[in-house]
Amino acid sequence: MVITFGLILSFIIVFILAWLFIKTIGNNKWISLLVSILVTPILYFYMFYPMLNIFSSYHHQKYFNAENWAEFPELRFEMMDQLNNENQLIGKTKAKIETDFGKLEWLGVNGFFKVKSNDLWNYNLGFKPGAFNNQQECLEIEFKKGIVIGIRTYKMEKDFE
Repeated sequence: MVITFGLILSFIIVFILAWLFIKTIGNNKWISLLVSILVTPILYFYMFYPMLNIFSSYHHQKYFNAENWAEFPELRFEMMDQLNNENQLIGKTKAKIETDFGKLEWLGVNGFFKVKSNDLWNYNLGFKPGAFNNQQECLEIEFKKGIVIGIRTYKMEKDFE
């Protein structure tokens, strides 16, 4: 585990809350302090940290890898930050995109004519972790004359039955 300022600060907050709660049970300061020191790691790792992970939208960022893209489709959103920031897809051909990303999953809809366009390829990126998240991340790659001219990510509402 990497010890950071945020970890130490949150650990101190959990300790203070535990000490204040345990202090209400009895008046002995030393026993309250000792019990708080013993209980704080348990409260932190079994209550505070899991709740923090459920309600925060933090996710790890990974570099794009064609094998991982195909093998772990539910974690594709972790690779997108790098692709968006470095514009690595701009200028690539349809053949190269199909080699790296696989066969397109669905065609995009042209905004003006409202018809499916062979120049708008869409891929599912999966769901970002977090509580109450029902929006699926998607990637749209736009081509012009067989060359990528733009990419965008968007969210699509997903109904769970």
